[in-house]
Amino acid sequence: MRERVARARIRPSFQTASGKFFVGRCETLLAGPLARPVRGKVQLLLTSPPFPLNRKKKYGNKTGTEFKQWFVNLGEKFAELLTPDGSIVIEMGNGWMPGRPVQSVFHLECLLDLLKKTGPGLRLIQEFICYNPARLPSPAQWVTIDRIRMTDSFTHVWWLSKTDYPKADNRRVLRPYSTTMVSLLKAKRYNHGPRPSEHRVSKKGFLRDHGGSIGHNFVELDPIDPDRPPRLPNVVSLANTSSADRFLIRCRALGINPHPARMPVALANFFISFLTDRGDLVLDPFAGSNTTGYAAEMLGRKWIGIEANSQYVDQAALRFVDMNEPKFGIAAE
Repeated sequence: MRERVARARIRPSFQTASGKFFVGRCETLLAGPLARPVRGKVQLLLTSPPFPLNRKKKYGNKTGTEFKQWFVNLGEKFAELLTPDGSIVIEMGNGWMPGRPVQSVFHLECLLDLLKKTGPGLRLIQEFICYNPARLPSPAQWVTIDRIRMTDSFTHVWWLSKTDYPKADNRRVLRPYSTTMVSLLKAKRYNHGPRPSEHRVSKKGFLRDHGGSIGHNFVELDPIDPDRPPRLPNVVSLANTSSADRFLIRCRALGINPHPARMPVALANFFISFLTDRGDLVLDPFAGSNTTGYAAEMLGRKWIGIEANSQYVDQAALRFVDMNEPKFGIAAE
């Protein structure tokens, strides 16, 4: 009897052609039967965990020392799930000292403690900055009332792995060439020779058309200069507007309040394309409205989403209306 109940509890709340969405705490589900079939098979663990904010949010964030201990302890569990060349990508926002116009370094302490933990053997492969000009001015007291600080408009994105050489291919996330580079390729000539930086540019070094330029670790969700033609990676511009708009329109039509801290679909598209191949498994242990699962399915990857709050199941399934009808099962506890 107990065995039958246990199996029922780990059935997905819904599933699609490529993925499954479970409701429950990731600490519990990934310590039980759900972990066994995926241990050592996750190519990318992509997530935006609850930020270590000064005050509690409706979506259930921890604070202070409690958050740090919780965050670090999850590192070893997550690392065990990865393939030998798999990656963990964590989006983390900034924090501020309670009641003070001083930025907190707590999120950096969490990262350093995670890297120091001997169990997972994780290392920081590269840090990315995700700039979002649409973010509201914050922290409000210091930005819009006292006018003594600037709008906090970016998040950190940490790329971690158990190996120095995780699977990655930046050719899959190339930026469109600038108009200058397009003209250079057409003319087949440019100003070669030494530069003030003491680099020497060869005669033919920039004459090969690679289909685009290598992207930066500054991920720009919208162009900073509206008069400058956007040169976002193709995957970043893929779904940051139309798919997000459809999702919000459907939520409003059904009276659903969207998750207040959604990962940009564009960001998920970027890292899934960069760090995985078609058919690879992508896991988000703090799935929320399931941005990661949606992007993974759209890009031909398998996915698993885990979310502690059952109120987000309906909107997580709503993302797949254009693709296929989700099949509902029994929610995990």
